[in-house]
Amino acid sequence: MASMFGSVFCSGSVYRALHRALHRSLAPGVCVQTAARIQSVRAATSDSQPEEKYCLELVRSRDYDGFVSSLLLPEEARRSSLALRAFNVELAQVKDSVSQKTIGLMRMQFWKTAIEEIYRDDPPSQPVSAELWRAVRKHYLTKRWLLRIITEREKDLDDRAYRNLQELEAYSENTQSSLIYLLLECLGIKDVHADHAASHIGKAQGIVTCLRATPYHSSRRKVYLPMDICMLHGASQEDFIRGSREQNVRDVAYDIASQAHVHLEHARIVQQKTSQQLRLRLPSNRGVGGLPARVRRADFDVFSPEPAEQKTPCSPSRCTSAPGRRPTDVRPPPPSCAASEDFTSRRVEGDSTERPR
Repeated sequence: MASMFGSVFCSGSVYRALHRALHRSLAPGVCVQTAARIQSVRAATSDSQPEEKYCLELVRSRDYDGFVSSLLLPEEARRSSLALRAFNVELAQVKDSVSQKTIGLMRMQFWKTAIEEIYRDDPPSQPVSAELWRAVRKHYLTKRWLLRIITEREKDLDDRAYRNLQELEAYSENTQSSLIYLLLECLGIKDVHADHAASHIGKAQGIVTCLRATPYHSSRRKVYLPMDICMLHGASQEDFIRGSREQNVRDVAYDIASQAHVHLEHARIVQQKTSQQLRLRLPSNRGVGGLPARVRRADFDVFSPEPAEQKTPCSPSRCTSAPGRRPTDVRPPPPSCAASEDFTSRRVEGDSTERPR
């Protein structure tokens, strides 16, 4: 399902065994097409309306994976996708940009009021609100999903670690999955199996994002990883703040990444129930994100330089190529994940041990 819906919810844009389960190199033609779209967007930016330009630049600078994946969508959904992702960025950056919770609550209240006004055809004079109003009018987006994202982000202002993995999954469902439901509406997709898959992909994306942000949060002396898993392996918050690479810290990362993998496997099962026509409507991409594969190669050391490295699914430098020419840095797609390859294996080169299943 990650390959089928990847262009809709790539994240970092995040948010990808997990290397083969989440990684699928784009075909050369898609890379050339994406590079051309990026160049055309750059050329047209100066001629865009101020609101559209603002959203485009905001997503490009703060959610580049989402920016690229939006370019892979059909033209009729592209602008609305950027508006939704800009809305998501605005909400996501509130927590780190305010010094007091009260200020954050005020900003969240602004967006709650803005959504109500948007659905009354009276949007506030704010670029993202204006573009969101246009997307709502064009695609009849469900207000409940927009409000649910705001409400969950508002609760997250409490600035505490998740008590358990289920709490992290609930947060991911209410934020990432809700955004995916809206993106599916932009594509005109109303399918119960697509929604089911979107739910699992959103949860996987939220889990991956939490894991990927661990080094950043630790540098600010904050840890948001599920406390039940940390306690299970005897890993303290101080271990993460110090950037410990001990086995108990790796075990925490392993358990969290494994749960993301479980959701992706559920999504693939749902894919079999989805019509071929629906699959053809969505371009393929790399899926949720690249971190789990890099963490696995680093033996689940989230503080390793390799996992910290962030690569976009198809950045301009990797996709630029004249029409008709093969991109210089595009690898052929790896074979599909074999059933014998299980993410629970922790075997690394030079190590004969394997984690019990």
